[in-house]
Amino acid sequence: MQNALTRHFECVDYLPCWEAMKAFTDSRAATTEDEIWFLEHPAVFTLGQAGKPEHVLAAGDIPVVQTDRGGQVTYHGPGQTVGYLLIDIERLGIGSRELVSRIERAIIDTLSAYDIVANANPDAPGVYVNGAKIASLGLRIRKGRSYHGLSLNRDVVLEHFRRINPCGYAGQPITSLALLKANPDRQTLERELLSQLQKHLCINTVNEAADAPDWYTKARSAQTN
Repeated sequence: MQNALTRHFECVDYLPCWEAMKAFTDSRAATTEDEIWFLEHPAVFTLGQAGKPEHVLAAGDIPVVQTDRGGQVTYHGPGQTVGYLLIDIERLGIGSRELVSRIERAIIDTLSAYDIVANANPDAPGVYVNGAKIASLGLRIRKGRSYHGLSLNRDVVLEHFRRINPCGYAGQPITSLALLKANPDRQTLERELLSQLQKHLCINTVNEAADAPDWYTKARSAQTN
């Protein structure tokens, strides 16, 4: 069993958050506590390492960012909970495929708390409800440590997904908690999701960070100037 630190951020731009994840992963030591970050991003399309530009059909005024995570193209925006999982999977004793499976199970169990029956698809990582995708996964493993993570649609603007082939699949239906008549507030949902991640990732204790890191304070300041 491991301990972890959790951070709850407001809406923050994608790029400084990505740079902070990489910096944390590169600088952490063998004894560094894992961290789980919950946040929202302003509207952005992100392309994974396998992402093909042609899967962005009509970005319009939404920026497109090429990232170093796995997977194809996805959308992030307000009304969507993003969870970044900075986990030492080598210390946990699992591989990348098992990490994906555990995250999927945590999301499925979170949705079950709202009487939503969901499932994973071994051919297309993520979580689905009646064939419609409600949560996406995209991870990067570096030196036995993960970063990037998951996104779970609460009450996101689903029309934005029509501007892309979600995760590389043309016509992939997308759904949300709101569309399924379950719309918990962000805090409640993230508390349930954290509980399930703690269980499935064998985290003994989760402590809330007391102070915001410098990168976040600077990013929020830049957004308001």
